[in-house]
Amino acid sequence: MLEFLPVKQELETKEILKKSISANRALAILNETAKSVPNRFILINALTLQEAKDSSEIENIITTHDELYKADLDLKSATKEAKEVKGYQSALLQGVDLINNGILSINDIVKIQGILENNDAGIRTQVGTKLKNDKTGEVIYEPPQDYQEIIKLFNNLESYINEKNDLDSLINMAIIHYQFEAIHPFYDGNGRTGRIINILYLMLNDLLDLPVLYLSGYIINNKAKYYQLLREVDAKDNWQGWILYMLNGLEQTATQTTLLINDITNLMGKTKKLLKKNCQKFIAKI
Repeated sequence: MLEFLPVKQELETKEILKKSISANRALAILNETAKSVPNRFILINALTLQEAKDSSEIENIITTHDELYKADLDLKSATKEAKEVKGYQSALLQGVDLINNGILSINDIVKIQGILENNDAGIRTQVGTKLKNDKTGEVIYEPPQDYQEIIKLFNNLESYINEKNDLDSLINMAIIHYQFEAIHPFYDGNGRTGRIINILYLMLNDLLDLPVLYLSGYIINNKAKYYQLLREVDAKDNWQGWILYMLNGLEQTATQTTLLINDITNLMGKTKKLLKKNCQKFIAKI
């Protein structure tokens, strides 16, 4: 049976605290780097689109960058997969707007999931949801079935998201991500919604000013471990393994994104100089 938060075991072990310090440092560097970009719209659009693609790929919704750029020009003629990825980007950016009031509510999360799935099915009311191994059909996890239990757990999670506690925010983010996936409140879109909650939580806690850090690429590269550790929290209470996995992902992704932003900034600078030089040559010929 899924328990209410907070987690009852000691989480601030030596290993977790050490990793949380380095992850926070990498995140702070990323935040400052992102704020220095002259055109933030270009940065946010590029990174949210990549996250939408990667997060959807985890759920076996595969598309290409070319299809996504075509969808920007003509959504009606886009592939089903490209439309779903664009829907993810829309849900993510809508989520950023929703937290401007300083909280992330259940209603906000339901809205985000509704945009993702393009329906208003809302929170599960029917029993029978089970998570199965795609290859063997084996049931690997059965989330709460009773509607009232789901609502109680969801209310508890909402309080945990919005109320301060003594744990480091990055540790809390890992806990929140597990708990949301374990509640599995929707018929579909739980994984992608949960990954949107990650970025919104970091922004709510002033760790990021812009939505520029996304774990989906890291999860794709470590997908088997991701699902293994999710199951181990349920089966073995292995919170340490799960939290270390998430902190490592945050640190790696923050470092990689900082390098990417620096590359983008340098390229923008070179392009600006080239345009200026060519414009001067053109004017001189007139």
